Amino acid sequence: MKTIKTAFVAVIMILIATTVNAQTAKPTEVKIKTSAVCGMCKKTIEKALSKEAGIQKSTLDVTTKVVTVVYDPKVTSPEKIRTAISKAGYDADAIKADPKAYKNLDECCKKEDAKG
Repeated sequence: MKTIKTAFVAVIMILIATTVNAQTAKPTEVKIKTSAVCGMCKKTIEKALSKEAGIQKSTLDVTTKVVTVVYDPKVTSPEKIRTAISKAGYDADAIKADPKAYKNLDECCKKEDAKG
């Protein structure tokens, strides 16, 4: 009888594990071109993205101005990620920086063509 109970519990645990595993979305990666120009930009963008639901990791390469974001597609989307970058004051692919947020950036973080 004890063996039957143990086997039953094992089967239930396997079924639960399989169900949970099937519901977990595979992390997805997106690369977004930004208007970042310096290390402070990197810090600002990565901090802003760390506060967004569903984003597991973000890394900005200042040289290429591309941020690589690993996210849960069940929670967020590339469009929401681009919007978060825009709200931080930076261009994100075709989405322009939020003007109010851009105005509040340090001078070193403003686009080269806007500094002149």
